[in-house]
Amino acid sequence: MARVILHIDLNAFFASCEEIKNPDLKEFPVAVGSTSKRGVISTANYEARKYGVHSAMPVYEALRLCPDLVLIQGDYGYYRSMSAQFFAYLKTFTHQIEPASIDECYMDVTDIIKRYKRPLDLVFEIQNGVYEKCHLNCSIGVAPNRFLAKMASDMRKPKGITVLRKSELSTKLWPLKINEMHGIGKKSVPVLNEMGIYTIGDFADEKNEQKILRKLGKSSYSLIQKARGNSSAALCYSTTQKSISISRTYSNDLYSIDEVSSNLQIIVNELTHKMQRENQKGRLVTLTLRDTAFHNVCHSMNLSTYSNTYPMIYGACMQLLEAYFEPIGYRYIGVHVGSLKDAKQIVEQVDLFEVPQENTDFILNRLNAKMDSKCFIKASDLLKKEGSN
Repeated sequence: MARVILHIDLNAFFASCEEIKNPDLKEFPVAVGSTSKRGVISTANYEARKYGVHSAMPVYEALRLCPDLVLIQGDYGYYRSMSAQFFAYLKTFTHQIEPASIDECYMDVTDIIKRYKRPLDLVFEIQNGVYEKCHLNCSIGVAPNRFLAKMASDMRKPKGITVLRKSELSTKLWPLKINEMHGIGKKSVPVLNEMGIYTIGDFADEKNEQKILRKLGKSSYSLIQKARGNSSAALCYSTTQKSISISRTYSNDLYSIDEVSSNLQIIVNELTHKMQRENQKGRLVTLTLRDTAFHNVCHSMNLSTYSNTYPMIYGACMQLLEAYFEPIGYRYIGVHVGSLKDAKQIVEQVDLFEVPQENTDFILNRLNAKMDSKCFIKASDLLKKEGSN
């Protein structure tokens, strides 16, 4: 049986939180963001969106489009508390939840949906419950994998529920414009248009595959597969509350993958040293990037074994970065390692095919250092000496 993945997206989250505090705002176009004209909009309510106001838009442009716009300085502590209520409610259904940002997540409901006579009753129950418990509206996408669930939740907003099956790609997904595809950055759209690729269907078409790869690079292959409906259904979440993380906020936006990776090296180096000092090893690695509009790009992967080494954790972070990076400008990088265990309690099996991390010379040098002499040598070196005599 195929997995059943939900993508749950809170509608206009920051603005909705402000409307909960002050219900009178529901009658007005409202945006949350910097009150400086040089700032940007974080979120706009649906009344403001009628005027063309949207997230990441400069404040001066939003005020030009909508002079009556009510602009509110964000109260991010309050938003985090509302987000915590949202996730706490979802966990009454299952703990198989992967947060994607402060206001969205993926849920694997494959097992619990079997308890419902009509499967969509579960989805309606979750949507209604989010409103009753948290006073927040949400849109939900239902699909066999993560990417399709994300695309489905965007198809009907606000308060929508959309099911997207693989058999429906040609009618529901492929006719959409390429700029509507999750993972395609703004800078990639004109490049694709120049190649004659205007829709997601064009992007998924086998005849366009090679020219896309030549123009956008090998990393675009995973996007092509997603457009064809082939994406992972596995969610990454920690089964233990033990975790460790380090994050940094930057004064200047990081636009290139090289800028992010160089800062990532510093963060992972500090994190792994901390794990080694505390004698902890982990298996779930999560990379979080936050853009200037306070939207998080958060992706995780499980390591093949428990680790606290720089090469393995940095390698996992780079794998996630290369798969999901878009040059939209990031102010925040966070690395989180979950499913921690005490290193002494982990029994590691020797892998026949694994390259040894310590060679013979390294081991002999370490033994001789302990003995304060050079009494240990390789048999091959001994034979060389005998041969030379």
